[in-house]
Amino acid sequence: MAWNEPGNNDKDPWNPDKNRNNGSGRPDADREKDTEKNDPWGRPSGGKEQGPPDLDEAFQKLMGMLGVKKGRKAGGPNNGGSGMSGKLGGGLIAIILIALIALWASTGVYQVDQQERGVVLRLGKYHSTVMPGLHWNPPMIDSVSKVNVTKVRSHDHKALMLTVDDAIVEVGVSVQYSVQDPKDFLINVRNPEESLAQATESALRHVVGSSEMDQILTEGRELLAAEVKTRLQDYSTAYGTGLLISKVNVENTQAPNQVQEAFDDVIKAKEDELRVRNEAESYANGIIPEARGRAQRIREEAEAYRSEIVARASGQADRFDRLYREYVKAPEVTRRRLYIETMESVYKGVNKVVVDTEGGNNMMYLPLDQLMKQRPGSSDGTGSNGAGNIGTLTDQVIEEIRKRQGTTVRREGRN
Repeated sequence: MAWNEPGNNDKDPWNPDKNRNNGSGRPDADREKDTEKNDPWGRPSGGKEQGPPDLDEAFQKLMGMLGVKKGRKAGGPNNGGSGMSGKLGGGLIAIILIALIALWASTGVYQVDQQERGVVLRLGKYHSTVMPGLHWNPPMIDSVSKVNVTKVRSHDHKALMLTVDDAIVEVGVSVQYSVQDPKDFLINVRNPEESLAQATESALRHVVGSSEMDQILTEGRELLAAEVKTRLQDYSTAYGTGLLISKVNVENTQAPNQVQEAFDDVIKAKEDELRVRNEAESYANGIIPEARGRAQRIREEAEAYRSEIVARASGQADRFDRLYREYVKAPEVTRRRLYIETMESVYKGVNKVVVDTEGGNNMMYLPLDQLMKQRPGSSDGTGSNGAGNIGTLTDQVIEEIRKRQGTTVRREGRN
């Protein structure tokens, strides 16, 4: 018979109290000897008990620490052990459940950074978009995806394209973009960045295909970038990618490598043409205002001359009218006055010879200095042939006197 069978309860190694209280009525010393003799673990007799730990006692201590009181049901000691084991199993299950719930709840705590937004999906369906901060969502029910909405991303694209004038050009652009709507970025399109790459190529080919080669290679690059940006943003909005196109830069526009040298010559010729045109316009801008200024000055001088002539003629006419009125009053006096004024104006700038024939003493004034200057050959009337010059000078003086005397006689005869 085994030691743990029902009829052998007095030999239970896990319950010493049961061995002591088995109702045999034997003294404790005898019971201890029997216990030592019937020890199933084969321990040597004598000394302290060194068997396996008492599991019931350990569970009871654990339940006492948890606040569960020990209780036994009626019907014998075996029934009491079964009730204790049931309560112990229920407490462990409750502890395990509480621990699992705490662990489950702790995995639902998360933090969203300042530059991010959290998109919450509840059972696979969009629920909400959370702002930066500390949040909690039930795990395995809600899933949270964080999206950086402040980071500026970049996409480069380069390809050969055909222009409207059937020329092939190589165009390279760089697109800078950011996430505007986290919900659309995660849900609407499976791969928004791939969609952006295809939309970039489509928009660029459309704009280049409607432009001429010269505009793309020279001064039309800024206009090309603006049109591509507008069209690309329209595509992104229509697709619902949630992206915002911030800038489009045209990095490079050139002809294919096979004809690059010829295109370089054409571009240099166009640059020379533009330089010469600018120089001509600069020269024209300097000459035309100067010519206009001279024309304006001549016009104003003509206007001044006309005003002067008109004013002088008007003054002379008015003077003539006044002289005529005075002449009507005293003709002889007026005539003499006019004669004197006229002679004064005539003789003011010429050499004078005065001959007085009525007074008895002839007084003559001859401008010898002027006559000497007018004589050819010498400026001062001196030289090696001074004797011959004196005779010539005398003849000129006599001839000048005769001419002037004849002029005076004719004038007096007229008077």
